[in-house]
Amino acid sequence: MKYDIAIIGSGPGGYVAAIRASQLGKKVVVIEKAEIGGVCLNWGCIPTKALLKSAQVFNYAKHAADYGVNINGNVTPDLESMVKRSRGVAEGMSKGVQYLFKKNKIDLVQGFGKAIPGKKVEVTADDGTKSIIEADHIIIATGAKARQLPNLPIDGKKIIGYRQAMTLEKLPESMVVVGSGAIGSEFAYFYNSLGVKVTLVEYFPNILPLEDEEVSKQLARSFKKAKMKIMTDSTVENVDTSGEKCKVTVKTKKGDVEVEADIVLSAVGIETNLEGIGLEEVGIKTEKGKVIVDDFYRTNVEGYYAIGDIVKGPALAHTASHEGITCVEKIAGLDVEPLDYGNIPACTYTSPEVASVGMTEKQAIEAGYEIKVGKFPFSASGKASAAGKKDGFVKVVFDAKYGEWLGCSMIGENVTEMIAEVVVARKLETTGEEIIKSVHPHPTMSEAIMEAVAAAYDEVIHL
Repeated sequence: MKYDIAIIGSGPGGYVAAIRASQLGKKVVVIEKAEIGGVCLNWGCIPTKALLKSAQVFNYAKHAADYGVNINGNVTPDLESMVKRSRGVAEGMSKGVQYLFKKNKIDLVQGFGKAIPGKKVEVTADDGTKSIIEADHIIIATGAKARQLPNLPIDGKKIIGYRQAMTLEKLPESMVVVGSGAIGSEFAYFYNSLGVKVTLVEYFPNILPLEDEEVSKQLARSFKKAKMKIMTDSTVENVDTSGEKCKVTVKTKKGDVEVEADIVLSAVGIETNLEGIGLEEVGIKTEKGKVIVDDFYRTNVEGYYAIGDIVKGPALAHTASHEGITCVEKIAGLDVEPLDYGNIPACTYTSPEVASVGMTEKQAIEAGYEIKVGKFPFSASGKASAAGKKDGFVKVVFDAKYGEWLGCSMIGENVTEMIAEVVVARKLETTGEEIIKSVHPHPTMSEAIMEAVAAAYDEVIHL
């Protein structure tokens, strides 16, 4: 079988690259060993958001009286139904990608793909049979899996990873979540919302350690207000699973503390899927667990490319998708500019939500900029007050000398839907004055962006 482009992996990097390549007239095949759509569609981005929506609806129901709505009887969470809905959403999205493959005449081969010399891919089917696919260009998009710590071995029952956390059969009474990045914080919020006693343990001084410090502290306040226990500057030393409950030894600045919980969720990041995919045989270079590529995702071996979590950069679905598009457009001979990794938004779907792009205030100062900072709290927003969601703020950072929009951090209701305005504005090199003079609809949460920019330039109206 001979193709223009063969892609190993059908996640947000692989399937998007395949569709764009087909649009450009290329004959494409995708090799996938598991579910179509990869981890994101099946075990990550999509099903977790479905679970979080269920938690949000449950919270609205619990607090319906705050909005003048009386609900007779007890409001209780049905985890089994929530999980069933989540799996159904994921299955529907996966089928959607399969439809797009057919629509775009993309061949799909099920099996484990391994790059081999001579611009070929060896595919091993579930029954062990092997086949060879030839292509002028081979794109490796094998993604990542949950990282495991030696002192936190996942057994799938008492110590679980994100996959098990998405499909628990019943609610535990208590849970320790180790790691407060996006995955850990989202699951901590989800289970805490359903009444589970959650302890969130983080190695760094703040939860969501990659976000602006003020944002991290605001989320911590919201979590504590919801009766979640947070332990920062702390590490899990070991977990004793011999008894009925897990005994978790947590090392803190004040000494060791023992925390009991029914379940421990390990959410300590991800590691790339590089094992057995042929990198050594082909001679493709790696460094620190990542494939080395240029600005257009070419490896050191002609005809072989890599995108997504296996290359340097933010391990995010939307990053992988744009890398895939850039890669195949370059292959097709289009005039392509490299992806700007300084303008990729990050989102965390807790309640309140968190979204950011560009530099934090601290990063801008450390980079040597003289800055203007503007901040607008949602407590001063009419829409936020009407929605009963006043926690949070929008914070913007500008270069004082030239007016460059260096970054933006947000925490609040629906801010993950708002951050794109900043991404586009930064892409177009929009000035603060242009944002202030752009009419934002009222009442909306998005007005807070305009107000925060106005605050940076001492023109804010509603503060």
